Amino acid sequence: MRKTKHKRLCIRLNYALAGLRPWWWHTCNVFLHAACCALVARTCVTIARLQRPFAALAALLFAIHPVHTEAVAGVVGRADVLACIFFLSSLLVYHRPTSNKKCIWLSIGLGALSMLAKETGVTILLLNLTIDFYRCWPLVKRSICSLKIEKKCTGLSIRATKVLLSLSLLVCLRLALLQGTWPTFSAQDNPAAFHHSFVVRLMTFCYLAAFNWWLLLCPWSLSHDWQMGSVPLITSGWDPRNFVTCAAFGALLLLCYRCIADLEVQRHTPAVIGLLLLVVPFVPATNLLVTVGFVIAERVLYIPSVGSVIITAYGVQLMWYSKPGSKVFLVVGLAVLAAGGVARTYRRNADWRDRATLLRADLVTLPQNAKLHYNFGNFLRETEQQDNAIKHYKEALRLWPTYASAHNNIGTLVGADNAEHHFLQAIKYNRHHVNAHYNLGKLYKKSGRTTPAISMLERCIALQPRFVQAHVELLTLTPEAEKQRILSRLVKLEPNNWEHYVLYGNWLRTKGLPVAAAKFFIEASRLSFRSRNFEKPIRGDLISIRSTALMYRSLGQKSRTLQLMTRWHTWRRGWPSAAAAHMYLREWRLKMELEGRVQIYSRAVNPTKSTTCFDHSQLSAGATATSEDKSVKVEKEKLKNEAKMISDKQNSESEKIVIINSSPCGRKACAVKKRNLSISTQIKTTHNKSEIGHKKKCTMHRKEKNVKNNEIPNIVPPLTEHILMNTF
Repeated sequence: MRKTKHKRLCIRLNYALAGLRPWWWHTCNVFLHAACCALVARTCVTIARLQRPFAALAALLFAIHPVHTEAVAGVVGRADVLACIFFLSSLLVYHRPTSNKKCIWLSIGLGALSMLAKETGVTILLLNLTIDFYRCWPLVKRSICSLKIEKKCTGLSIRATKVLLSLSLLVCLRLALLQGTWPTFSAQDNPAAFHHSFVVRLMTFCYLAAFNWWLLLCPWSLSHDWQMGSVPLITSGWDPRNFVTCAAFGALLLLCYRCIADLEVQRHTPAVIGLLLLVVPFVPATNLLVTVGFVIAERVLYIPSVGSVIITAYGVQLMWYSKPGSKVFLVVGLAVLAAGGVARTYRRNADWRDRATLLRADLVTLPQNAKLHYNFGNFLRETEQQDNAIKHYKEALRLWPTYASAHNNIGTLVGADNAEHHFLQAIKYNRHHVNAHYNLGKLYKKSGRTTPAISMLERCIALQPRFVQAHVELLTLTPEAEKQRILSRLVKLEPNNWEHYVLYGNWLRTKGLPVAAAKFFIEASRLSFRSRNFEKPIRGDLISIRSTALMYRSLGQKSRTLQLMTRWHTWRRGWPSAAAAHMYLREWRLKMELEGRVQIYSRAVNPTKSTTCFDHSQLSAGATATSEDKSVKVEKEKLKNEAKMISDKQNSESEKIVIINSSPCGRKACAVKKRNLSISTQIKTTHNKSEIGHKKKCTMHRKEKNVKNNEIPNIVPPLTEHILMNTF
């Protein structure tokens, strides 16, 4: 059965609150299980009418039942726990002592929520109606005998009409969500459902129902997966397992007889309620009404186990009062039962500790399960144990020769010749196996067989149009004229993947379209910068930024290239203070603009020779950085001192700085440099010559030789300008 949106909503909420920390997920499941135990105790008292000590006993047996391990320990089992909560809540609301119209509709709403969590939850509407009919049976019988409808029977008919109409509406809604069709499954999921003989199917399904009841009574052989050979089909009437089926259905018939005989007197209400809770929620999983996608699923027994523990507790209650001398034996027996349940549950929880322990434990229980060998082979392949993985894949193929996925996975681990054989076998047994077509196409491509490779990749895309990897592989095999179509498809399939934009940009660049290529490179850079995580691999940044910078340089936009690279260095450096990064970028941009203005003004005043040096501080906005962090100021002062030491060293080696005694700006000295030493080593990880002290002389004063002042002007950019990614 498919997982529903209601459970996914709960998982999303859990993820939003705790992320992927396993401890919180397990804690949430345990609390939900505790809520179910409380509801079970309440149901035993108010609905089943057990005495309080025995209702507590039923809740205790429910809490420690080993068959619940999968539902509580696994995240997937949360659907069953949520369905049980809404299931029991609907039951309690419907049968409140002071029932009214609002309670009926509230009960139906809770039943709908139970169905959204798990499809079997819809059976609560039938269960409520059946229990209501059981309680009103004396009045119904009296009305039938007297041919006169009493007032309470009229209320029952109204409630039945509301429930049946709501049930029909919910079933139609569920079918609409499935687009009008039932879920489809394969023979691997449920082998008995696809057998051609009706007798074989009936005997196997009946035995599976009896085996599920046995798991509730003696949960010793437990596994998270019972598919593909775990339970062999019953093909003969002399199979010994048929006797187990007969014994189970004989006991069920005795319980049904006891319940029917008790309709009028109603002295054994706990037995009736327990039987209904055991049978009704389990009916959809019996394969008698619809085909399900599993053989045995322990989590499906979460709700039916409520009926099992109620019957057990009621039996203990009868023995407690009918045989007072056996109380000691009952206490000892219950203590042994509880201790055994706790020990088995603890041991089973240890099996669910991680994937490896779970698979190993289940392989010990079900060595004939081909899917367990396949899953364990996948685990071994992921942990680089290739030889052992091949052994388990081969064992899975021995147990299930038509296992297409096992053929596909073993083909990825063996040589080319054997790999082609296994891929072809996988396609033979499953013509719609997408991965087998893709792997075979890659194998043909690697061996130089272009035509069959293209055929396999196109078949793969036909089976799954959104298979991105197949499009990428096909891109390298198709002619140049058809590549644009594939590239456009890639960008449409994954609009947030920067790699596709880089591929598209490279193709446009080879076609002589630099402007169009630059747009795709810029978009790739934007997508790469979208997730600001300093610890992520820098491969994406490097490729996208390098492609963008090369395209800018080919277009002659050197200033944009410098600014792009500087921003990337700033971001990758991971400064703790955003103000520091903004300050550096603004100062760098302002300095570049001022340097260009100086050259323009100098050429305008005297194209051949100029004796006037423009003061940078007069050209700047003159604003001071009021929001700069203290740590940034200390770092800048330190860098200024280092710059002065380097400048003094260079001056001692005959570097000339021009000093003008009288200038229009009123300053005695002005040093015009190509680089600002105060920001020389804050960003880049490697240093150019201009960043380690080798300064260019002022080109406007080459003939001046007097050195009188060595100051570096303090350039402070305004804080009101936002620079980050403006050019993008």
